[in-house]
Amino acid sequence: MGLTHERALTVIRAVVDEAPGPVSVVVADAHGEVVASLRMDGAALDTELNARRKAYTAARSDAPTTRELAAKAAGSATELASFDPFFSFFLGGVAAFGDGRRIGAVGVSGLPGEVDEQLAVAGIRAAGLERPPV
Repeated sequence: MGLTHERALTVIRAVVDEAPGPVSVVVADAHGEVVASLRMDGAALDTELNARRKAYTAARSDAPTTRELAAKAAGSATELASFDPFFSFFLGGVAAFGDGRRIGAVGVSGLPGEVDEQLAVAGIRAAGLERPPV
């Protein structure tokens, strides 16, 4: 099971349909490369880059969400300094799994972090993919 452009578009449609306000959403493959992205009307320009960084982080890090990576890095300045400089620790980046393996990630930005994260999970589910275990 891979992260096809059709699945990526399904993720984007689901996020846009459920978003209570304007957001940017980025769907990335397992390498963190963009498969599809959208900035909704009214979403601030910087939300696209933030969503891209969140998706990249969730795809490439060993943590399944940017939330978990932030918690891991919070306790150690050395740990924090060793991360890829494009990584983001803001909530809203969630890895997508298929058949038990990481196949990509979704990043959402524009609303409070908790909402961004919920929208990313909703998009993953709508595409028939698995979200990370909690």
